Amino acid sequence: MTEARGSAGLNGTTHDWHPPGTPCWVSLMVHGMAATQEFYRALFGWEFRPGPQHLGPYVRALLDDYEVAGIGQLPLDRHLPIAWTPYIGSDDVDATAEAVRSCGGTVGVGPLDAAEAGRLAIACDPMGAVFGIWQAAEHLGMGLTGVPGTPAWNELLTYDTASVAKFYQTVFGYEEEPVVSPDFDYVTLHIEGRPVAGIHGVGHALPRDRGPHWMTYFQVADTDATAERVAELGGHVVRPPCNMALGRMVTLADPEGATFSVVSRLD
Repeated sequence: MTEARGSAGLNGTTHDWHPPGTPCWVSLMVHGMAATQEFYRALFGWEFRPGPQHLGPYVRALLDDYEVAGIGQLPLDRHLPIAWTPYIGSDDVDATAEAVRSCGGTVGVGPLDAAEAGRLAIACDPMGAVFGIWQAAEHLGMGLTGVPGTPAWNELLTYDTASVAKFYQTVFGYEEEPVVSPDFDYVTLHIEGRPVAGIHGVGHALPRDRGPHWMTYFQVADTDATAERVAELGGHVVRPPCNMALGRMVTLADPEGATFSVVSRLD
């Protein structure tokens, strides 16, 4: 990895490789691509260019000419939730998909080739949370992190960590670090000694219309200002701002209802 200077004047990190097991990309499938692009362009400063069209119209979001996320057109015949989906890196997506099945998960799409970009599958864990699997070829995943407008963290919200932690550990080879607390059910997932994602057991606090799901956090300069901007752009606040280990965060929804969180550093 090499260092880069981001658009907000903060030092970010450019990536030319993501180790297997690392969330390496995030993608959103929506009904209205043009309106969604305008929303995230205004919110994060993204620009867009066409990506592989293997599942229909698709664009990649760029920040300072680095690819950071994807937005695609939701096929009319696929009843998928409108949600940000993390893609977890694999050096053999077919073997990973088979491991998902053997560990009690399901594979709903693929494995299939995404033109020359790579090979992918979309799967669910045993509790129903959707995630992607990505085997890189020409497209290596997120090219920049650590500056406003880039993905900062991915976290699974589920009933309890015990029900799924073993699944992810077996499929992706994670090392687990549980939080030792009687009233906070959380496991941090590590690859090569580095934290890459988390599992948060929230019990019956899960939304009834969502069930277990992955949440993507995007870095911003000012959490509260971003929440106000989302409302101006036609989205809304799902959970109000609060301080947490990652920083000050708020959970938001875009105009089509896709939820995501933003986080800014605490001074």
